[in-house]
Amino acid sequence: MHHSAMNKKERLVAAIKNGTVIDHIPSDKTFQVVNLLGLSHMTTPVTIGFNYLSNKVGQKGIIKVSDKYFTDDEISRLSVVAPNVVLSIIRDYEVVEKKTVVTPDELHGIVKCNNPVCITNNEPMTTIFSVVDKARGVLRCHYCDKEQDIEKVELIG
Repeated sequence: MHHSAMNKKERLVAAIKNGTVIDHIPSDKTFQVVNLLGLSHMTTPVTIGFNYLSNKVGQKGIIKVSDKYFTDDEISRLSVVAPNVVLSIIRDYEVVEKKTVVTPDELHGIVKCNNPVCITNNEPMTTIFSVVDKARGVLRCHYCDKEQDIEKVELIG
């Protein structure tokens, strides 16, 4: 066996051959990420780890999803709970691309409006929020114009 190939294999004991590694998740948000991406419904192997030490976020979670590549739409949902997440796209054990989660300009059907009289809380309809301040994480409801803090909103589902 070729020497460098062996080293590569050793390093990758917990690696996946093809799929996505989601890294730098704040530890306490790991399961929100699992829920947002619908990982409990997947049929391929999913590895969830959390409370790893990280220079970036203190303690972090890592999720590895075999044989799954996420759409930009799915990835943008993560910005609500974990805006600094990095996704590594893996093909044949190699990282072929890294994607950083970007907060979109609008969020559709991801978070609830925290205004009880808002029509979205009284009619079966999709919520729409404009992200009015990405740095501070301020959202504005399209229907009632109430501003809300992205850290305090409740996720749908």
